[in-house]
Amino acid sequence: MFGIIIGTHGEFANGILESCQMILGEDLVKSGVRAVILKRGEGPENVIEKYKKAIEELGNPERVLFLNDLRGGTPYNAASTLAVGDEHYGIVAGVNFPMLIGMIQEQMTDDGSETIKELMEKAVAAGKDGIIPTTYEDLNTPTEDEDDL
Repeated sequence: MFGIIIGTHGEFANGILESCQMILGEDLVKSGVRAVILKRGEGPENVIEKYKKAIEELGNPERVLFLNDLRGGTPYNAASTLAVGDEHYGIVAGVNFPMLIGMIQEQMTDDGSETIKELMEKAVAAGKDGIIPTTYEDLNTPTEDEDDL
């Protein structure tokens, strides 16, 4: 199984992880995911140490997927410091709830054959697919299923 580390500014990582636990179950989510947060007054070296500890807690998986909140922010830059030295580490910026759920579900069926790049592509697709605009017209137009009633 690949490891997932959510790295964000403030409590966002903890919140999104807790939300996933509500949907998918606490035991499933705890096994392969860790949240790392940047607190006010901390710097990159603090986050790098937290990432290293999280990787260790995950059992030092061969592949690690960092899901960060913002490209160029401290959590992202800290992940980059680790990823530059390991081709099995990858970073996706712009983490959202559908992305995280999708990647946790991907962990359930992971047989180790996908590269980190393939996992990153799946994360991006899950994140994009989860962004769905809904207009007033959408909400007030009967669907085909409703027409059949």
